[in-house]
Amino acid sequence: MDRIAFLMDFIGKNPADLFSRHALAMEIIKLGKDADAKSVLDQILLIDPNYVGSYYHLGKVEERLGMVNNALLTYEKGILVATEIGDQHASRELKAALNQLRDELED
Repeated sequence: MDRIAFLMDFIGKNPADLFSRHALAMEIIKLGKDADAKSVLDQILLIDPNYVGSYYHLGKVEERLGMVNNALLTYEKGILVATEIGDQHASRELKAALNQLRDELED
């Protein structure tokens, strides 16, 4: 069974497992299916807005999809959440992504 099928089967049996949903999104990204990955990442953050690891990847997917304003908002929200829960590493990563995107927009 391929990874995507395995993860989808596992999620079907364990719908609350956000780690597996995140892993599914990463596998979908590897296939270049950003719109599908965005859907999975959006679902994760609807279920648990504190699942901070998904904000970075959602922002990157939104950038690739040309949804620049959404990406900016995603990074900003992720920074707020990371700060609230005390995840300094995620906060730094999200700030770097936000600053990089802002710099690219200024050029």
